[in-house]
Amino acid sequence: MKKTAPTIRDVAAAAQVSTATVSKYINGAQRFSPKVEAALASAISSLGYKSNPLAKSMITGRTNTIGLSVLDITNPHFSSILKGANRVANDQGYSVLLVDTEETPSRERRTLEDLSLRVDGMIVFSRMREHEMAWMTEIDKPLVFFGSLSELPLPTVASDDHSGAFMLSQHLRMLGHKRIAYLGFSKSRRDEERLGGIRECLDAAGLPLTIYDADAPSLAEGERLCASIVLGSERPDALICYNDLMALGFMKEAENLGVAVPHDLSVVGFDNIPYGKYTTPALTTVDLQSERMGATAMEKLLAVIRGEPVEKLTRIAPQLMLRASTMARRA
Repeated sequence: MKKTAPTIRDVAAAAQVSTATVSKYINGAQRFSPKVEAALASAISSLGYKSNPLAKSMITGRTNTIGLSVLDITNPHFSSILKGANRVANDQGYSVLLVDTEETPSRERRTLEDLSLRVDGMIVFSRMREHEMAWMTEIDKPLVFFGSLSELPLPTVASDDHSGAFMLSQHLRMLGHKRIAYLGFSKSRRDEERLGGIRECLDAAGLPLTIYDADAPSLAEGERLCASIVLGSERPDALICYNDLMALGFMKEAENLGVAVPHDLSVVGFDNIPYGKYTTPALTTVDLQSERMGATAMEKLLAVIRGEPVEKLTRIAPQLMLRASTMARRA
């Protein structure tokens, strides 16, 4: 015969206290004398009592769950962010509930409003422009945003995309590249920051920039646009891609077209996803510290939930990862 699980009444009887006292003790709503707390702890241990998380959340209004909204979970950049966020959450007794908006701005609001009903706070990526996001400040849950915001009063964690793009451009310039192109993704606000860093570097050197725009930040788009870039009349001698996925897709198709990287043109990306290290040639990229970004955002959100003051913007410094997809050009 299956043994019945001990109840809160069993704990109260064993500790010789009221059920209300047991409830307040379990939920951390009140402290008691050392003698009472010792009796409660002993009763819970000896009976093997386990509290019901759903019942606890109904009493406290807390779920001990954090919502994380990403743009595309198949992108290893977001997987690394999840890993960093989840590690910090688990250390603090929280779980992470992940939602994927699949690079679709039109579904973000409904998804995030639904998510807010199930969690104690949220960490959010968004493709929306800032003037379209005012409704986020009306969500009645603590929220940390990924990326820079100029007007909305939300705490944020951001990579320094401008500096990362400047470093990539400077590296290519120092290798002797004169015809540099950018395969960007203008639907992202981060594209604007990256393009700004590239322009700052090339303008200072008096070098032109050719810009191509992708429909999605994906392997398939890098592959699709490759022919128009490398077979055109003005083929660049170096290409900066919006992210590593686009760079890897481009490099694969370039090989199919008989164009050698880096001998015919150098290729670089952003994110330092794991795959880039193991391609041939290995991809030069900017490491935006994805896992650290996730951990930092979670630490900031949990501080907000505890009512602690936090700085509005935490910016993560990038690191240039030099590999074999770039090479010097002859003067």
